[in-house]
Amino acid sequence: MHHILIDIKMSKHLKIICLVLVTSSSTIVNGQPKTALSANKNAVLASVAKQESALIDMSDKIWSYAETALSESKSSKVLSDYAEAQGFTVQKGVAEMPTAFIASYGSGQPIIGILGEFDALPGLSQKASPDKAALNPGAPGHGCGHNLFGSASLGAAVAIKELLQQGKLKGTIRFYGTPAEETIGGKIYMARAGLFNDLDLCFDWHPADKTEANTQSSQALVDFVVRFKGKAAHAAADPWNGVSAVDAMEFYTHGLNYLREHVKPSARIHYLIQNAGDVVNVVPENAQIWTRLRDTKTTDVEETYKRVMKIAEGASTMAGTTYTVELISGMHEQIVNRTGAAALKKNMDIIGPITYTDAETTFAKKIQEATGKPQVGIDGSITSFADTKEDPPGGSTDVGDVSWIVPEISLGTTTAPKGTPWHSWAVVACGGMSIGHKGLVFSSKALAMTMVDAFEDAALRTAVKKEFIERKGNLVYKPIVPEGPPPVPPTMK
Repeated sequence: MHHILIDIKMSKHLKIICLVLVTSSSTIVNGQPKTALSANKNAVLASVAKQESALIDMSDKIWSYAETALSESKSSKVLSDYAEAQGFTVQKGVAEMPTAFIASYGSGQPIIGILGEFDALPGLSQKASPDKAALNPGAPGHGCGHNLFGSASLGAAVAIKELLQQGKLKGTIRFYGTPAEETIGGKIYMARAGLFNDLDLCFDWHPADKTEANTQSSQALVDFVVRFKGKAAHAAADPWNGVSAVDAMEFYTHGLNYLREHVKPSARIHYLIQNAGDVVNVVPENAQIWTRLRDTKTTDVEETYKRVMKIAEGASTMAGTTYTVELISGMHEQIVNRTGAAALKKNMDIIGPITYTDAETTFAKKIQEATGKPQVGIDGSITSFADTKEDPPGGSTDVGDVSWIVPEISLGTTTAPKGTPWHSWAVVACGGMSIGHKGLVFSSKALAMTMVDAFEDAALRTAVKKEFIERKGNLVYKPIVPEGPPPVPPTMK
């Protein structure tokens, strides 16, 4: 007792040190002791850990439902039901899409959003197996990992909600259930409806084959269908009385392919022939082709689109048909926010790399073998903070449209082996087992920790907004979608 009294009375400095030792706390993440964290960050880590089994269960249910764009009724319900059970106020059927919803908690500023997707891709049904084996032949599958996306984001939102409920944070948290990313871009319709306009910041993540705070943009695109209308006739008896819609479509595809030489190297032109007649002995009356144009900037895509419209007109004139063009949607490139990404990276480093068991590494290498990739396994390390490239890697997302309205902070997390072809059965396989689950949990923790920063640090919010304004410049955002409600479900006539 005497020694304790002497120690306490020795100096004010010692008192301060003792106080720090008592009130500070270190946390253990992925089995490793980490730097001391604030009480709020420890709380969100504990919340995600508490929710882990529920988040994985939701992800696995959505994985099994594998519902495609604007038909994700069961998947949307799984997430919205969980949000309601956690005390969120849920608005369903927003932006005229039955599967879109917003779950909100709290009041006042700041208002911080987080995005969650849940649509699957057609024809990619797959078992959680490293060998290609359809779960339901011909059925859809989560070849982009969106079953993981929505679940992890909602888990992070719940962790923040708990702190708001306890009065440890102030403001509003919103989870956006966003459908149809793979087709019409549901977020674009939500943007058109003004549902992101009052946000201070927004967060998202996406499954990947590496783990990084995103510092890269995406590609802008425009998506449309061209339909040519001719006149049917007997292909042998009187073909001169027919007008071939397929002739017009072939002129059109020739024009597209010649155009490739005269666009920027960053441009991409894709097309899919959806209808080219029914039988060989009839001059085809109808033809339909789905076309998608991409480039690094929306302004460049718009210029290419104008040229393609002239090609469609010329093709129709040469063949003697009529034609119509139906705009499906367009996506803007994503505005990068390096300030927000740097804050995210700090929290990722605190969590540390994702580690894998021998069984998971073996699974990964079998996936690589089956897809013809080098068998290097799976990489859960956190990549370095990368420079932003002028020419971003391929791929487009309707998150880009959100990023033109509010500063967007994005995360990519390992959920599949290195080199895995995306939009393939291999991604489906990993998303239905522990490799995908580990990426889900990491993402939920990293996003929740960074949202704590965003709620607590007004200076961070100001710096993020400043960069957003500088990068956006004077361009005014305008959604690239047809007039009227989104197609439910989307139809290709």
